[in-house]
Amino acid sequence: MNKTAVIRALIEATSTDPIIFTTGYSCRIARNVADRPNHFYMTGSMGLAAAIGTGIALSTGRLVVVVDGDGALAMNPGCLLTAGALPHLPLLHLVLDDGRYDSTGGQRVPSRRINFTALAEAAGYTGVWHVDDLSKFRELLHSEARTCTSPTFVHCELTEEDEAGTPPRIEAELAQHQLRFSRHLTSSR
Repeated sequence: MNKTAVIRALIEATSTDPIIFTTGYSCRIARNVADRPNHFYMTGSMGLAAAIGTGIALSTGRLVVVVDGDGALAMNPGCLLTAGALPHLPLLHLVLDDGRYDSTGGQRVPSRRINFTALAEAAGYTGVWHVDDLSKFRELLHSEARTCTSPTFVHCELTEEDEAGTPPRIEAELAQHQLRFSRHLTSSR
């Protein structure tokens, strides 16, 4: 399982649910796979994808998918406590764990020493899974994307290198991304 395959599977399994993509390669890969109005690409604010997703799910009552990174979550594990304290929060929180800060030079993240699933469970997430197989991930994703009504956490252990090169940076104006995403949220209620 690699980052591109997981993001592609997520995009294929969803249509209009808001998806928050964390900083770095995740948002660049998502935009390269399919650029949609329901995608929010974080191009800064590392560690805050889950906080943004929690706020949107709380204010709209809609399922929100957060695509987080191991380094970003290690930087701000407090976001788990906030989401986990809201038992009726429709949040599907995916953490893509490749053990590296890819977009800043590939520095190691000590994520293999961190039990993210135990942290999510202790924080109050009602559904917690660890997956390292793409077919199992797809199966879990199809189920959870239809039934998620409470904080749900999926730790995706990435063990393969991405087959594609690094997608280009997101060059469009950040304000335009925010405006398009906001319009999607209000028009698809």
